[in-house]
Amino acid sequence: MAILGLAVVAVVGNDYRISEERLTIDVAGGRLDAVLARPRDGTARGLVVMVHGDGPVEATHHGLYRPWFEAAADAGFATLSWSKRAGWLTQTMDDRAREVGAAIDWARGLAGLPTGTVVLWGASQAGWVLPKVVAARDDLAGIVAVSPAINWLRQGRYHLLAELRDASPADRERAVAVSDQTRRLLDDGADYATYRDATADPEPMDAARWGFVRLNYRSDATADLIAAQDKRVPTLLMLGNHDLNVDVAETAGTYQRILGPDVRVERFDAAHSMARPVMERSAPAGLATGILWPRALLADGVLDRYRSYLEQLPN
Repeated sequence: MAILGLAVVAVVGNDYRISEERLTIDVAGGRLDAVLARPRDGTARGLVVMVHGDGPVEATHHGLYRPWFEAAADAGFATLSWSKRAGWLTQTMDDRAREVGAAIDWARGLAGLPTGTVVLWGASQAGWVLPKVVAARDDLAGIVAVSPAINWLRQGRYHLLAELRDASPADRERAVAVSDQTRRLLDDGADYATYRDATADPEPMDAARWGFVRLNYRSDATADLIAAQDKRVPTLLMLGNHDLNVDVAETAGTYQRILGPDVRVERFDAAHSMARPVMERSAPAGLATGILWPRALLADGVLDRYRSYLEQLPN
């Protein structure tokens, strides 16, 4: 009976007020496997285009995006999301921005898809992509930036020190020294063989990741935010008070200084992923919740604020 009860909970907890359609987006250099999530009645007044963070993310993030899809649907929006291409580690942030632009153009040519109101949603690493897309276009109605960083190197150092908060002084010193060495190798343009010969990192990057970091480690969102500010796109900046990856004070300050009244900063009792902190601290709790009731992974108020932001956008 206990197993049956859990099965019933899992079915109910994963029943969303959306319909999903699998699509293929044709872009330069290949095709992207995509998902289009709509309100169940099939009607929508706008489109959210999702931009992933780091990693080989699947279109639904293995189901973790569905609560976001549902919140958008409740606000009358369809959501378009695609799986990262196999060669994503060869992409620069400019490449990713061009890919997003190509996906929007593709969506505008799809019959029956409401593209009069297009909103970009992006998480984490997407913070270096969203401003580029905004600066390059004049057809975006809104931006939802979830836990974006400003500067790649400062973000990396912040994350390192946050992870070392309980480490001994000696361990902390060693880890910082390894990080500094990696920065010097990047500045010197070291190839992978040189990096592997020189690094003291007990968990060194593989060749593909080293190549990706070499391409992107100088990323900084400031100039692109400045380039985008004249577009006056209403921006919802969603930050977690327990973010160990990103210095949310720097992010909030930079967005407010550049975008002024066009940005609305919302803070939550959340980790980097907008999950309740316990979900990231406890792998069993996170896994069980993700299987049985994924909506409950997210911190209180996250989905409500997202839905409310979309509802307030003009048609």
